[in-house]
Amino acid sequence: MRDFHLPGRSPVFAQNGICATSHPLAAKVAVQILEAGGNAVDAAIAGAVLLGICEPQMTGIGGDCFVLLKPAGDEKIIALNGSGRAPAALSAEKLRAAGQAKTPGAPMSGISAGGPEAVTIPGAIDAFCRLSKDWGRIGLKAALAPAIHYAEAGVPVAPRTAMDWRIAASTLQGDARDHYLLAGKAPVAGQVFRHPQQAEVLRRIALEGRAGFYEGEVAEDMVAALRALGGVHTLDDFAATACDYTDPVSGAYKDVEMVEHPPNGQGATAILLNNILSHFDVAGMDPFGAARAHIEAEAAKLAYDARDRFLADPDYMTRLPHMLSPELGADLAALIDPKSAMPDPRAASDRVHRETIYLTVIDKDRMAVSLIYSIFHSFGSGIASSKFGVLFQNRGFGFSLEPGHPNEAGGGKRPMHTIIPGMLKKGGKVIMPFGVMGGAYQSNGHSRLITNIVDFGLHPQAAIDAPRSFSDAGHMMVERGYPDKVRAELAEMGHKVSIPEVPIGGAQAILIDDENGVLQGASDPRKDGCALGY
Repeated sequence: MRDFHLPGRSPVFAQNGICATSHPLAAKVAVQILEAGGNAVDAAIAGAVLLGICEPQMTGIGGDCFVLLKPAGDEKIIALNGSGRAPAALSAEKLRAAGQAKTPGAPMSGISAGGPEAVTIPGAIDAFCRLSKDWGRIGLKAALAPAIHYAEAGVPVAPRTAMDWRIAASTLQGDARDHYLLAGKAPVAGQVFRHPQQAEVLRRIALEGRAGFYEGEVAEDMVAALRALGGVHTLDDFAATACDYTDPVSGAYKDVEMVEHPPNGQGATAILLNNILSHFDVAGMDPFGAARAHIEAEAAKLAYDARDRFLADPDYMTRLPHMLSPELGADLAALIDPKSAMPDPRAASDRVHRETIYLTVIDKDRMAVSLIYSIFHSFGSGIASSKFGVLFQNRGFGFSLEPGHPNEAGGGKRPMHTIIPGMLKKGGKVIMPFGVMGGAYQSNGHSRLITNIVDFGLHPQAAIDAPRSFSDAGHMMVERGYPDKVRAELAEMGHKVSIPEVPIGGAQAILIDDENGVLQGASDPRKDGCALGY
């Protein structure tokens, strides 16, 4: 791989284990778990749950997770779907009727992001309990101890987190304002945020397992909060929550294989995007020039249109082989004009957002975990339970209300998710767990990270540091790292170019260097976090 040619962070080198994530305290705790004898699963659980205290606008126990796991001594990758389902009584027909009543003559186009109808049952805690039981070494009580401590003692708010908190504070409703604001205001960088009520929830989970969350007083508190706002959630919905082991999906890009979590996540979209890009000489382009940004934007428009048409709960999705086929990639590539932007073909561009965390850990035995954990929008639905302050995700916002659509809202269904963990294989061996945060950007981000590495020979840290662009909702966001000349050229091609207010996404990765027996961690400077190893 090439040496750095861009200013940025240095990669982190270690022999025994590394964690890369979006907050340094979570990375530190994960490494401490490894040093104390825990494995990558134990460390990932410890770091991820703590991130709900460090970055509550991004994630928390009221959310979902997806996991890719490579066991020690094995190159087979296992997927775990920790996404929750809609309550059994949710009805698309009733939601459509309610929308028509509010706006006479116009059908409801989507689900309210801040209403109880957008709240699906949290799936992450069930997944963490299952992971600990099946793959962990030190037990759930030990893995949750750091998060319990910091929920009580507090965590100083980091700068990027403070900015996100300030921007999204107005979405917090009712009891959530008491739990997640300080004296009615978003905390500023350096102020200490505590959540003792969540510490109590975590203690119950540590002692009782999943029953401490999905049954009893905590579940009753969550159901009461949702039903008070008109939700149809029941205790039975919470008690029935269960994660599923699944088979990953994958696709080749030149000499590497990109492994993704299957639907209801959008990993297939990243594979399709790479299948489209494989028909262009990306390696012959300026890596940060207009031609590459344009081709990538056009490929993403087409891949995301396919996503919005086909992706859904896997029990309702029938077109996954079509999405993954090289033939579809070739057909879509033929639609791209190398010199001119097409109108955005997506019918539902506003059904995605940008809030999530990603964490990856590799231990001394080379067990690798790629984990993404989210409450969807910033502060999710903005709704929290009264007594314990569990902040609910709004993943139901990702459902469609189009009759007959595979992703149509329905009782017991999982909505289409934007969150996707990834792993990269070469020659049949896992060489890099990785993830890219950023809602809609995530599939595009996976593709760009891989093409930065494969086509341009960048080290993962340089590939992460590099400037990004993304065409979303009819506008092409081009980060400040690009020269003005590139933005002007893109505008001439027909793109509506803008500079984003906040950086596009975030990313983490760990490169496995078997030749030297060294792990190389990479962490995005767009976030507060870092990679740490020992």
